Amino acid sequence: MSSDPTLAADLTRTILTVSDFPRPGVSFKDITPVLHDPALFLRTTTALAAPWQSAGITHVLAIESRGFLFGAPVAQHLGAALVPVRKPGKLPRARLTESYALEYGTDTLECHVDALGAGDRALAIDDVLATGGTAAAVVRLVARTGATLAGIAAVIDLSFLPWRTALMGVRTETLVRY
Repeated sequence: MSSDPTLAADLTRTILTVSDFPRPGVSFKDITPVLHDPALFLRTTTALAAPWQSAGITHVLAIESRGFLFGAPVAQHLGAALVPVRKPGKLPRARLTESYALEYGTDTLECHVDALGAGDRALAIDDVLATGGTAAAVVRLVARTGATLAGIAAVIDLSFLPWRTALMGVRTETLVRY
């Protein structure tokens, strides 16, 4: 958790829950109000980067799509390269591909083959840890590049969903827990 004692409370107060989106029974956590508050957005990205300041991070993987919003400023905080991890058909050059299950379907992620390599130390950024399927796909992508995954950081931990099982042994840091 963050060293900013009021950040979790401020995030909890700001993040909205939208019932039955994107399908009935899902309670979607809408982080866009965080983006509307420049000071809170800065505190959030600073807190996401803080636990990794001395971890030797060379690359930040921003997971499509909401991970992009947090990954880019975290990469800047850490002085690291930004690697977009995209849905299929979005990257123009040779790609590595991983499929995964999520809480309401299946999907695929890709990164450029030359985005990471041996000796690189990566941090993956996303908005929410839920089932862990998306993050686990990123773990597999990083392993295939020969780089080292230092860990995964996310704004939200949905503690009632099984992401911990999918990410067993992977260091994770989150800012607010539901």
